[in-house]
Amino acid sequence: MQVQQVYELVTGSGIMAGTRGNFPPSVALPTAEVLFEEGIAAFELTMNSVQPIEAMRALKARFGDKAAVGMGTVLSAADAERVIGEGADFIVSPAFQPQVVEVALKHNVFVAPGVITPSEAVAAWQMGVPMLKIFPIGTLGVAYFRAIFAPLNHMKFMCNGGMDEQNAAEFIQAGAVAAGMAGWLTGDGTWTESRLRSRAQLIRNAIEAVRSKAR
Repeated sequence: MQVQQVYELVTGSGIMAGTRGNFPPSVALPTAEVLFEEGIAAFELTMNSVQPIEAMRALKARFGDKAAVGMGTVLSAADAERVIGEGADFIVSPAFQPQVVEVALKHNVFVAPGVITPSEAVAAWQMGVPMLKIFPIGTLGVAYFRAIFAPLNHMKFMCNGGMDEQNAAEFIQAGAVAAGMAGWLTGDGTWTESRLRSRAQLIRNAIEAVRSKAR
C-alpha cells in the first residue's frame, strides 16, 4: 500500500485503532470488522501482543486495500524488516529510533515514529516521515500539544496515549490529524460487539463534530 493511501485511510476517520494484549486473529479480526463497519479503516496490531504477525495477516487478508493494517511497538530495525516482509502497510513506534525509520523509508512504507519533544519532532520530520506520533500526550494534555504545534504546524501529528472521546476530539481541534486509540476503543480482547460498536460511534461522532465546526 502506498504511503499516501495509508495517510488518507488514517486521516479519513482521524482514528488509528490499536490492539494490545490478548488479540490473536480470532479476536483481532472480529474487533476490526466492527470498527470498520463504523468507518474506522486503520488498524495497528502491536508486537507485544498475542500472535501479532498472524493477526496482521488475518486483517490484511480480510480487508485488502480497503483498510490500512500495520504494526505498532516496533522497536528495532530487525523487527521493522520482519513486519514489512510480512506485508505491514505501516509501522508505528512509541519512540524515535532513526534505524527503524530508515528501514521503513527504504521500503517506501508509511512510518510514524514516537516523539514527545520539539527536538525529537524536528529530527524525525527531517528524515522524511509522513506523520509523527506524539506520545504519551494524553497525560501531558492539550496545552502541551498546542505549545509544540504552534511553531511546528507544518508537521502532521497523531496524538497517542491516554486517548478517549473527549480529549481525542480536543487534540484534533488543536491541530492533530488523527488520534491513536487503543484500550479505550478496543478494550482487552474480551469486549462484546455492542461495546466496541458503541465506543467506535462515540469517537467517530466526537471527531466529526469538531471537524464540522472547522469547515
